[in-house]
Amino acid sequence: MSQAFDVVVIGGGPGGYIAAIRAAQLGFKVACIDEWKNATGGPAPGGTCTNVGCIPSKALLQSSEHFDHANHHFADHGISATNVKIDIAKMIGRKDTVVKQNNDGILYLFKKNKVTFFHGRGSFVKAVEAGYEIQVTGAKEELITGQQVILATGSNARALPGVPFDEETVLSNDGALRIGAVPKKLVLIGSGVIGLEMGSVWRRLGSDVTILEGLPTFLGAVDEQIAKEAKKAFDKQGLKIELGVKVGEVKTGKKGVSVAYTNAKGEEQKLDADKLIVSIGRVPNTIGLNAEAVGLQLDERGAIVVDAECRTSLKGVWAVGDVVRGPMLAHKAEEEGVAVAERIAGQHGHVNFNTIPWVIYTSPEIAWVGRTEQQLKADGVKYKAGTFPFLANGRARALGDTTGMVKFLADAGTDEILGVHIVGPMASELIAEAVVAMEFKASAEDIARICHAHPSLSEATKEAALAVDKRTLNF
Repeated sequence: MSQAFDVVVIGGGPGGYIAAIRAAQLGFKVACIDEWKNATGGPAPGGTCTNVGCIPSKALLQSSEHFDHANHHFADHGISATNVKIDIAKMIGRKDTVVKQNNDGILYLFKKNKVTFFHGRGSFVKAVEAGYEIQVTGAKEELITGQQVILATGSNARALPGVPFDEETVLSNDGALRIGAVPKKLVLIGSGVIGLEMGSVWRRLGSDVTILEGLPTFLGAVDEQIAKEAKKAFDKQGLKIELGVKVGEVKTGKKGVSVAYTNAKGEEQKLDADKLIVSIGRVPNTIGLNAEAVGLQLDERGAIVVDAECRTSLKGVWAVGDVVRGPMLAHKAEEEGVAVAERIAGQHGHVNFNTIPWVIYTSPEIAWVGRTEQQLKADGVKYKAGTFPFLANGRARALGDTTGMVKFLADAGTDEILGVHIVGPMASELIAEAVVAMEFKASAEDIARICHAHPSLSEATKEAALAVDKRTLNF
């Protein structure tokens, strides 16, 4: 006889494991199914984020930044560091340790909150009177039922047509995190988050990095002024970014990879490299879910169709995270996971898509929340803008990193904050203040009148808010 659960969650990434834990805290009998495996074949919950995304990439970014500072910035502080070397195997090993600690932490949280964990792939069998019958395929075959089902199956890297990932020469984000030696030459296709972060890692470690981007503008989703500031910084670092290219034939061989492309001027070009990282987006993952068995509706992209509250076309079936509409961000998935668990419990789960922050963890970091200046112009919204450079911030000078600025956009009539955009040191942390402010419908003046510690990078947000009304306290 199959085990019966109030809630079955398929997928143990940020959306899935958070949903499972919250549902258990609300008193439900919960199961979570996840198939990720570690190097020894054991369970590795956490999804793409923990295993081949957010967590390992930040570990490598931190290691590479230490190496870069030792080589190029320690001398400014009076620290002599000669013949600095990098042990790539040890760096990758540390990254793997960080990942495992997160995997184990999730398993501990399951146990603590009495979530039953199944290691394997979950798929629909059929609808039954008690809800849905779910097949778990793994080392041990199991059949369980769930009155409510939450789908959190994430996304997969999109490959170039006709150029499959081999994770040796042509790499997805997975292979990019497991490169065993610094490639002499590295080409990346796509200048989004993954392209910029992985390009930054290997450039710092000594690779000659070129990023090819099909769009004519750099970081088109980012506020234009902020994107231009970031591009200047990357150019100065030696990160080569070509915009408006059209990628042609990609050939792989024993010596590496060759990428033919047409540049923005229409000229035929070719790049030979040791490795190619393809980061042209991600696609919703419904592989093996057996959606057709229960009539689950998918859209033309293969994403699960949901309403504003993450309900699917099936009664009692919900979906969250990368596998549904909206930005493919781990924290967006977490918010949806919590909201769905609370809705199942009859509560009013809440997700505000207008205040979901975005971050690119390069150096300088890029972070934003709300609308960009170009979006406000396109929508005909009357607004005021204020900016403040880190060059004039005392803490940034002491850190030795004065790149970038903070930018505030506020309604011209009400002064309500409509968007905050940051490029510079610790932007990923500074953006949180803006998110809180926007959630509470704060005005730019509210931020300007809040006492910020001195000296701190957060003073730049206060100054940018002041600048909205053409004021400043920076004498």
